[in-house]
Amino acid sequence: MEKIKQSRRVILISLMIGIGLMISGCGKADLSPREINPEVDTCVVCNMSIVHEDYAAQAVLSNGDKLIFDDVGCLVQYAIDQQEDAIGASYVKEYETEEWIDSTKAFYVYHQDFWTPMSYGVLAFSTKDKAEAFIDKEGKGTLMTPEDLKDHKWGVHPHE
Repeated sequence: MEKIKQSRRVILISLMIGIGLMISGCGKADLSPREINPEVDTCVVCNMSIVHEDYAAQAVLSNGDKLIFDDVGCLVQYAIDQQEDAIGASYVKEYETEEWIDSTKAFYVYHQDFWTPMSYGVLAFSTKDKAEAFIDKEGKGTLMTPEDLKDHKWGVHPHE
């Protein structure tokens, strides 16, 4: 009789541990950015290889899938064309440090003469001060917020 009680206890404890492990595995998806693999990554919008990683962007869907873009403009086009609710987070490479920064908190500088992979001419900065200092240094450019990007005229601009 004692062996039966012990067996039931072992089974019950095993079940509780198993259920606990299953529940802990049902957490939120990982919304952090991932590193670019230039040998296989291509832009979701234009299908170009990610050759210039320092201009890359990415959207992390709510389910954790990570979509890579070769230009800030491609990310914005994707967000406009798709349901933004499906995007859990999005990131852009900061122009000066080449580090991933939250695209919704970044400041952007636009000028048609600024080179970017798809010629959108939009560069990302982690602070407003950095963006304004870049405009001052270059002597051109328009400061933009993430909201401004939604209304921006996203044509590809030829470089001379």
